[in-house]
Amino acid sequence: MRAILLATLILLALPAQAMQIEAEASFGTGPRHLTVISTTDVAAVEQVLDDFAASHAGITLRYLQAASVEIDAAVRAAEPPADLVISSAMGLQVRLVNDGFARRLALPAPGLPDWAQWRGQLYGVGLEPVIALISRDALGDLPLPATRRELTALLREHPDRFEGRIGSYDPAVSGVGYFLLAQDARKSEGFWRLAEVMGRLNARLYCCSGDMIADLRAGKLALAYNVVASYAARTLADDPQMIRLDFADYTLAIQRTAFVPQNAPDPEGGAMLLEWLLTRPAQAGIVAMSGTPLLADEGPAPPPHLRMIPLDVGLLVDEDRARRASLLAEWSAAMTQP
Repeated sequence: MRAILLATLILLALPAQAMQIEAEASFGTGPRHLTVISTTDVAAVEQVLDDFAASHAGITLRYLQAASVEIDAAVRAAEPPADLVISSAMGLQVRLVNDGFARRLALPAPGLPDWAQWRGQLYGVGLEPVIALISRDALGDLPLPATRRELTALLREHPDRFEGRIGSYDPAVSGVGYFLLAQDARKSEGFWRLAEVMGRLNARLYCCSGDMIADLRAGKLALAYNVVASYAARTLADDPQMIRLDFADYTLAIQRTAFVPQNAPDPEGGAMLLEWLLTRPAQAGIVAMSGTPLLADEGPAPPPHLRMIPLDVGLLVDEDRARRASLLAEWSAAMTQP
């Protein structure tokens, strides 16, 4: 039995320093209690966690949804205590593990690629392409841009269609947004030309994919750049005005990663849930959400333009304070073009 309590952007009567919970859900009714903190929307994982609760009758699973930067701070403060931490902000997750906040596990994970686990502590549990969405009305009879270069040209040549109507992550407040900025900057020098054009057109910055998609559907945006594909999939089927763009130059695929904290109240329970998330049945449910398999032979082969980001020590480079300050300064300069 599932009980869901939405509590969007409030503190839930917690102290001022506590993690800001965006949504909360409960799965199962057993005497053993597990707590998960995660960036993933409740709606995106409820079926998978319902299945877990149904197959583990002795457990009640409390699921807390929060922003990636909130989760990072919560793990460091050990408040609230959690048995499993799941986030798509790969750089923040690797840094937490590197700083000693994760337990070392020995999980059987047949089919899990080497690039989807790190040091026996951090494990990929889902693969998420990052795409763009464009309004059919705004595009009109213009050709769909197939690459970022073509998107840059489209925006530059038709500013009247996109002025004040472009959305993207705010990397200063979103851990995922900063991570995607760092990856875009590494993948293509042309990205900064795109960013400058977006800035000249007064792009609007967002905390999360869901808000961008909502404003695109409401007609407030004509383009949403860097949207997590699974969130878009829930609305594309019933909204003919939204067009999905998978750029042929590269399409990033981020991992939703999980670890068991050192101070987990029930580390065995957290490891049990993580191991279950890596099973074929659970992965089938996750693939139904994301459309892209993480385990080998779990689904169709990924397209050639998909660029999986591996879990490795290299992700720490972009979490360096000087590197972060430099990237954010360059982004800010691009967003304030005259």
